[in-house]
Amino acid sequence: MTKTKTKPKPKETYEISGEKLLAKVKELIKEGNIREITIKDKKGKTLVVLPLALGVVGAVLLPPLAVVSAIAALVTECTITVKRK
Repeated sequence: MTKTKTKPKPKETYEISGEKLLAKVKELIKEGNIREITIKDKKGKTLVVLPLALGVVGAVLLPPLAVVSAIAALVTECTITVKRK
């Protein structure tokens, strides 16, 4: 049996202020090719991981966006790491 090599998932990192966090997360979700969004504080501690499945829209996103809003109110700087398909 042969193994096929898989490419590592592409990742992007954005450093952003807390006040712009929610807008950036919404922008990334609208792009539609995001598998996972991780939000970390400026010390590198993971605050939340948002796994995004195919076809996630509407009311399903409201609770995670509420969490992102709460984080935005508490942090001054954070890092968003995005895993794409």
